[in-house]
Amino acid sequence: MVGIILASHGDFATGIYSSACMVFGEPDNMIPVTFHNGETPDDLRANLVAAVEQLEDPENVLFLCDLFAGTPYNQIFLLNAAHPGWAAVTGMNLPMIAEALGARDEFETAGEIATAIVGAAREGIVTHPESLMPADAAPAASAPAPAASAEPTGAIPPGTVLGDGKMKYVLARIDSRLLHGQVATAWSKTTQPTRIIVCSDGVAHDDLRKTLIEQAAPPGVKANVVPISKIIEVAKDPRFGATKALLLFETPQDALRAIKGGVDIKELNVGSMAHSLGKVAVNKVLSLGKEDVETFDELKKLGIKFDVRKVPTDSREDMDAIVEKARAELG
Repeated sequence: MVGIILASHGDFATGIYSSACMVFGEPDNMIPVTFHNGETPDDLRANLVAAVEQLEDPENVLFLCDLFAGTPYNQIFLLNAAHPGWAAVTGMNLPMIAEALGARDEFETAGEIATAIVGAAREGIVTHPESLMPADAAPAASAPAPAASAEPTGAIPPGTVLGDGKMKYVLARIDSRLLHGQVATAWSKTTQPTRIIVCSDGVAHDDLRKTLIEQAAPPGVKANVVPISKIIEVAKDPRFGATKALLLFETPQDALRAIKGGVDIKELNVGSMAHSLGKVAVNKVLSLGKEDVETFDELKKLGIKFDVRKVPTDSREDMDAIVEKARAELG
């Protein structure tokens, strides 16, 4: 696996490393290195060498730096002459790190990953309103085009049957944060949906949240926000037979309503449930109340399997143990 060093002036590298851990889980083989006031370039070089020595393969390393021609970049440049397997990219941002982490499954060398991530870093720069973007701001030439989707665009006449007439569910997830970084990057890359559907009565009637979610979709993927009654209706519509859907539910109660209404979900990914009054924290990201315990009991009776993971790289947790822990603490 390609090793990754995040290098910056000040605490930027450790800060963005912390952000990456929050969004994607703690990544293997990635280390932040910082350069502070009072340190010399020689100090930084020694710290970079020490960090590289901790990686799986010290000769296959990707350096992500904050500034071109800054001290971190310059020291890496000087060291690079003796290490042809190293590569460096400047302008470090979170989309760049996300792409680099995912690209390690696809590419074997630091150089290949360096080429692959530039487009994602540029596409991560957007303005609101969109009209503020410079006219010449275009996607990077090196950015891979989204995979072609079998899902048609435009209005489809009622009664049309696409594919086998049944929507495919690549992931159904319970997450109180709905569409955020972990979903838009890690889970979307793993499951390859053509459409992300947020199923929530509350959000469907909140124009601001609805707009933010629709804008947060990853490139090449559509995002929609619908009430629970609508996803039940859509699930039975043969016009969506070519759709690979990633469903997001805010609560297990919403998921249960959809399943009982006919949405053919076999497994639920339980990713995040926020703490609130009357709930108990059963791990770092899941808090359950009495209604949640009862809902998971009912889902289990319906034959639903549970995949308890925040991000794809996490190990699966035991949902039965989590529910029993919550039941005991709630009394």
